[in-house]
Amino acid sequence: MQDELQQAQVLYDTLVEFAVTYSFQLFGALVILLVGWWIASKIGSVVENMMVGRDIDITLSRFTGGASKLVILALVIIIALGNLGISVTPLIAAVGAVGLGAGLAIQGMLANYAAGFTIIITRPFVVGDTIQVCGVAGVVDKVMLPYTILINEDNVSIQIPNKLIVGEILHNSAAQMLIELEVGVAYTSDIDSVTQIIADAVKTVDGISPDKEPAIGVDSFGDSSINFGVRVWGETTRHFEIRYALNAAIFAALKQAEVEIPFPQREVRML
Repeated sequence: MQDELQQAQVLYDTLVEFAVTYSFQLFGALVILLVGWWIASKIGSVVENMMVGRDIDITLSRFTGGASKLVILALVIIIALGNLGISVTPLIAAVGAVGLGAGLAIQGMLANYAAGFTIIITRPFVVGDTIQVCGVAGVVDKVMLPYTILINEDNVSIQIPNKLIVGEILHNSAAQMLIELEVGVAYTSDIDSVTQIIADAVKTVDGISPDKEPAIGVDSFGDSSINFGVRVWGETTRHFEIRYALNAAIFAALKQAEVEIPFPQREVRML
């Protein structure tokens, strides 16, 4: 019993000595952390709001604000540890070693983040644009640091890692998509008349871009027909709907004008 009381007394004396010796340093470090956290949060918010106010991309604004906050917090922690008399040099070396190992382990993820940062800075496309990359196409719904999300006409969300976008051939047609058709008519048809009939039929279809004139003309000469090419710009989210409506309108117009749409024919001679 006497030994336990002596051990308790020694522990109590040690705690009191530690509190007397380091209480002001602990209190100072705590104050530094709290004030530093508040300042870092304020500066991060100010940086983000300033960039948003100047119409800078929202993703880049948030990333810059968050990065500013983290940098200030790191400086505050170093100052607080120094106030406690703890050397931060070995800690920094350890963090650097851990960071190197983690970087090698997640280099694929880091590549996506680096590519996302490049996309946000260079802005080859923005939210609302129609892009075609990696064999898929759709309207840009979100641009995040690790990936970009597209929405196609079927309302399917397509997530593409940013490292697969940067450096690839990218087609950006803003908010619209090109629709290409081919119509064959008989060689006895009048070219100017057919061109006008197709143009009038195209104008009856809803969803065609009013800013870009349709391109209509003779595309090629087939074995049995003169092939007219039709190129129009339509809403990306209604691509196939507009395409089918165009085919129906052109077919009805040609039929009403009694323009022959020939089918392939072969002449066989028996010798």
